[in-house]
Amino acid sequence: MRTHLSNAFVAVILAGGLLTSCTQSSSGPATQPCTNNPVTADSSALLAYARSNGITPTADPTGLYYQIVSPGTGPVLTANSVVFVTYTGTLLNGTIFDSTTNYARTGFPLGGLIGAWQIGLTKISAGGRIKLLVPSAMGYGCAGSPPAIPSNAPLFFDVTVVSAK
Repeated sequence: MRTHLSNAFVAVILAGGLLTSCTQSSSGPATQPCTNNPVTADSSALLAYARSNGITPTADPTGLYYQIVSPGTGPVLTANSVVFVTYTGTLLNGTIFDSTTNYARTGFPLGGLIGAWQIGLTKISAGGRIKLLVPSAMGYGCAGSPPAIPSNAPLFFDVTVVSAK
């Protein structure tokens, strides 16, 4: 079953991934500590996903894996860029947790998104497309983004940067 989150909710989730401390809410106001997986802990699962899905990944020194499908010809992206994108976010079991084809509803400040997007999208220019194989620590970490994204879940994103400011 596909679960689609609203674009506004995803903007909050993407931004929240960077700002989330390593705590996980319990049923009450108290929090229980959680631990992010080391970036390298997800490598085998990410590489297996890549093989199964015809992705030829390149390893970034940070632990992010990516495949540039098209480098783009527009402006080079920086942390200060506002990106207008179409994308699909998938768990490694194939469950799509979010997607959008309407780039006009995005306009995300790149510097406020999850670490994997900040690193990966700067490898392409506006008009480019990239596939990101994201270690959980560079996504939503131990907190996840319930109910769509479990704790310590490695992720896959297929992102096209339609335009940027």
